[in-house]
Amino acid sequence: MSLITPDFGLFFWMAVVFFIVLAILWKWGFPVIVKMTNDRKAYIDDSLRKAHEANERLANIQKEGESILQEARERQAQILKEATETRDAIVEKAQDKAKDESARLLDDAKAEIESEKQNAIRDIRSQVAELSIQIAEKILREKLSKDSAQMDMIDKLLDEVSVDKMTN
Repeated sequence: MSLITPDFGLFFWMAVVFFIVLAILWKWGFPVIVKMTNDRKAYIDDSLRKAHEANERLANIQKEGESILQEARERQAQILKEATETRDAIVEKAQDKAKDESARLLDDAKAEIESEKQNAIRDIRSQVAELSIQIAEKILREKLSKDSAQMDMIDKLLDEVSVDKMTN
């Protein structure tokens, strides 16, 4: 016999062992592998769905932030307009009193104008501080627009959703 061609008996027993191993794998091995593959596919599909939901929530949060910022800007403009109207009214009133009343009343009116002006400035400063906080909030949201920050946020949201589903 040659070293290259196997003996018929060896070939026969190799074929018998091959078919036995194939039958065992077919009976017990392949169903387990297919089940694991299907479970993994279901897990991945569920994760993709949750990631999509997280992206939608993030988009909604960003829209709400933009609307809040726009509303704050409108409130600031309205407050500035009212402060300007108030200041103008006080100045006009003080000028009328100055013409009609003595120098003492003029000094009192100037003190009152200064007080109202300081109050208006304090109000404006508080509104500017509030707007600054809102701008900082928007900047943080923009920082989360990067893929890595989004992925961190998505992972966190997915963990929270997973925990919520497990408790329900």
